[in-house]
Amino acid sequence: MFTGIVAAVGRITSVTPLEGGSFAGVRLNIDAGPLPLGDVGLGDSIALNGACMTVVDKTDTSFSVDVSRESLSKTVGLDAAGEVNLEKALTLAERLGGHLVSGHVDGLGTVHSFEPVGESRELVIDAPHELAKFLAYKGSVVVNGVSLTVNRVDDLERAGDKLCRFSINLIPHTIEVTTLKHLAAGSKVNLEIDLIARYVERMLSAR
Repeated sequence: MFTGIVAAVGRITSVTPLEGGSFAGVRLNIDAGPLPLGDVGLGDSIALNGACMTVVDKTDTSFSVDVSRESLSKTVGLDAAGEVNLEKALTLAERLGGHLVSGHVDGLGTVHSFEPVGESRELVIDAPHELAKFLAYKGSVVVNGVSLTVNRVDDLERAGDKLCRFSINLIPHTIEVTTLKHLAAGSKVNLEIDLIARYVERMLSAR
């Protein structure tokens, strides 16, 4: 489990294909940057851009994870060198500063706009229609591993396709300490819906 509070911005330094042909995944080597790894062991979980991955190798300043082809097909930002948001798994001794996050990406969104609003910026994202029922005003959502609060939700239909457009206000601190600063219209983002909403939907649909 995670909180969606990014602990550090690291960098994927290499992407190495694993054995197994076209169905094989890749091994990522990540420079952890300012993220301390002294308490991280092999088999521990670290979220990369919101996707929970297992540490398979590490040094004092870097670690490696294996990403399956399935995970690569369901996420963005894990198939090439570049910056990634990092968060170590939650312990019971830590503050829950964001919300309960599983590290399982539910779908890919597309940035509609990312514009200044006063001292902050408004991030507007188009989400797949199947995630619409999980997105609510003042509810929680995870974007590339960052726990954020939804400010507005609109259900739209465009060219015959339904989608859910929601907006988020990003304060300067969040922009500064995460990779969200690099987003622009058209960027793809990893989305995880609220864990509680997931279970509520299941309970209601099972009746």
